[in-house]
Amino acid sequence: MTLYHFSENPNLEVFHPHIAKTSAIQDEALVWAIDEWHAPMYFVPRDCPRVCFWPTPSARLEARQRWQLEPEQRFAMLVEAAWLARIRSSRIYRYTMPEASFSPIAGARGNYISRETVIPLRVEPLGDLLVALASARVELRSTSRLGPVWRQIRADGALAYSGIRLLNAEGYPSEFLVGEA
Repeated sequence: MTLYHFSENPNLEVFHPHIAKTSAIQDEALVWAIDEWHAPMYFVPRDCPRVCFWPTPSARLEARQRWQLEPEQRFAMLVEAAWLARIRSSRIYRYTMPEASFSPIAGARGNYISRETVIPLRVEPLGDLLVALASARVELRSTSRLGPVWRQIRADGALAYSGIRLLNAEGYPSEFLVGEA
């Protein structure tokens, strides 16, 4: 298993456990990492709100067709169109993390935590982010607002999904509430 951390900073030499500023419920100092399958969810700038979705193993053909999900795709990533220029111009660095001190978080799709200080094994630039996403078999899609599609994805039942940095999305939180117009 390979674990990663992504950053716009290429000069991180050590990762100290900390309480994430974006966490509303976490009160423990941790170092975060992501597994290889889910890693492309972080091939965009840190603050970019995004929704990633893919069919569940039991998804029927009509669900794949409804969401235009090709069998060879890993997942689709939906971002606000206003972020596209920043995605094109950003530089993201992939830190390979030693897996020894990390453990998975139950129910948290590919997320791992360490309670110890971690020194990365190596760092490398992702290069052109659009090329990196395509190479990882991720389809990048854009929309003016994420909320309406987020509600549809959550209500569909045939998709697995992850919403990242949704607090930064236009219309958050009102447009993201399932059952709301």
